[in-house]
Amino acid sequence: MYFRLKWFGVVSLLFLSACSSFAPLATMSGGTEQQLVARLGAPEMRRPMPDGTTRLEFPGGPYGRQTWFVYVDAAGQALRSEQVLTEEHFNRIAPGMAQDEVRQRLGRPGEVLTLGRSRGVVWSYRYQSPFCQWFQVEIATDQTVRSSGYGEPPECDRPNWFLFSR
Repeated sequence: MYFRLKWFGVVSLLFLSACSSFAPLATMSGGTEQQLVARLGAPEMRRPMPDGTTRLEFPGGPYGRQTWFVYVDAAGQALRSEQVLTEEHFNRIAPGMAQDEVRQRLGRPGEVLTLGRSRGVVWSYRYQSPFCQWFQVEIATDQTVRSSGYGEPPECDRPNWFLFSR
């Protein structure tokens, strides 16, 4: 019995550490770009900013619920970081906005769905929420936002078999 509890504790600790390993360190300011890359892997995008800094973009993958933007100066020192997959950032997306601007504000989408009849695409972003939902942006063929809003991802659309089983 003791062995099972000990094994359960070790496995639980591994799962918890895996869930938290993607987030940049709380004390990342003052760290270096090399430390970031060693911890998070290569950034998906390096974007020069108007103020002379460089923004490194670290998406969490298709099922990831975090995308971190980390700003570094010319010497490679991390100045600040922010998690951009939040409702605050989503609410800034408006119809008529350019596709490139959405990409600059939210980073790479987790999923891209092509709409039928050449109507454009839908970009989907999973994010941390107490509800099973994602944020979606419909991009028209002229590469502008047609609409945006919250929806239910496919993994949430499952039958409640345990409620109705006999």
